[in-house]
Amino acid sequence: MDSESSPSLSVLVTDGPGVRLDEVTLAVAELGHEVTARESALLDVGRITAAERPDVALVIVHQATAEALGLIDRVVHEAACPVIAVLDVQDRQFIKEAAKRGIFAYIADGKDPQELQSAIDIVLRRFAEYHELEGAFGRRAITERAKGILMERHSLDEQAAFNMLRAHARRTRSKVVDIAEIVVAGHPLLPAASARQSESLPQREA
Repeated sequence: MDSESSPSLSVLVTDGPGVRLDEVTLAVAELGHEVTARESALLDVGRITAAERPDVALVIVHQATAEALGLIDRVVHEAACPVIAVLDVQDRQFIKEAAKRGIFAYIADGKDPQELQSAIDIVLRRFAEYHELEGAFGRRAITERAKGILMERHSLDEQAAFNMLRAHARRTRSKVVDIAEIVVAGHPLLPAASARQSESLPQREA
């Protein structure tokens, strides 16, 4: 393997005891990656990735059942790294349904080193793109919440609220999203607009 084009990674391979675990582990090792082979059920993959912290996990799936699909869905949501499913089944409908569960890549064999390397490259790229997109949506959501708070507290329209965030960010040489996070985190400590308005009204004598 060309180490410059494909850097060495920490790869976890999981399956029940048997020859498939050995085959996939050997194929990954031939690529020059550091491989950890673990005998485990699909149910335990999320916990294992959290403990091992691999760059990528290859999970061998043998059964084309609804239970297996449920476990794949759980693996995708619990795993601490991108997951490649090695689907040791011939059911095309099952493979299609497995792909819908959010797996970033899957292969049907797992014994061809070059096929494995291609899957690893794809899954790492898709995983990075997903988190960049997720981060962008998260930053936008924080900014929208902060604008809403400023609009309510200062009786501003949306553009004026954003201008306030941006101006403060420029003054403090910060990012808009960082200022937005401060506004969102601190707003429960601030008095509500209605409370401030009532405090500013003259009190009538009894």
